Amino acid sequence: MLTTDATVPDSAVVAQVHDALAERALTPAEHYLDSGYPSAHSVLDARARHGITMLTPLLADTSPQARAGQGYARDDFAFDYGARTTTCPQGRISSTWTDCVQYGTPKIVATFPKDTCGPCPVRSLCTTSKRGSRQLTVPPREIHEIHEIQLANRAAQTSKDRQRDYKRRAGVEGTMDQAANGVGLRKARYRRIKKVQLEHAFAAAAINLTRLDAYFTGHTLDRGHTSRLTRLEASQVN
Repeated sequence: MLTTDATVPDSAVVAQVHDALAERALTPAEHYLDSGYPSAHSVLDARARHGITMLTPLLADTSPQARAGQGYARDDFAFDYGARTTTCPQGRISSTWTDCVQYGTPKIVATFPKDTCGPCPVRSLCTTSKRGSRQLTVPPREIHEIHEIQLANRAAQTSKDRQRDYKRRAGVEGTMDQAANGVGLRKARYRRIKKVQLEHAFAAAAINLTRLDAYFTGHTLDRGHTSRLTRLEASQVN
């Protein structure tokens, strides 16, 4: 369990949670998360530092071609970091390979020549650039492995076996719902993080006791939702 300030996003503390589990020799072989938590960087970091496989739907490619489901997206191109070139699906090679920094992150911009893209018969599938050439932004070589992991995870998350396996996360969502609505953790009762952390510890203990009681007595925790109108109608009948 980790308590943070309200302004800290959950995705920022995944590595910290893994480190805390490793200190207690409790690191899992697999960690199930939703798409809001991981990035390709965190997937690689968890595997390299602790041997944890993060099972999560990674965010899809947002390029116009990928969103349209047609045309040549970035993943359709081949990258040769040794030769510092990019090859398009038509076999044409980029003319420039420029190292740069975008939003504080190292990137590489590869550009194809106008005299190659201009007369290309499938140009409409590749770019709508008025300059007449395709330009790609790609990750540096040292994090290319991250990109490969991202591609593999995107392909795997569409398989029926992965979707069936990922259903285990329903238990996590149930625990979060129990914490928010069952023991009232949606809003802290106290100020200062130490007091809130103690509140979270007591709440976690209460959830565990409730679940143990349900397990040993055979009572289900899956309660159906009853609308306020239905409850009002029942009270009038009684």
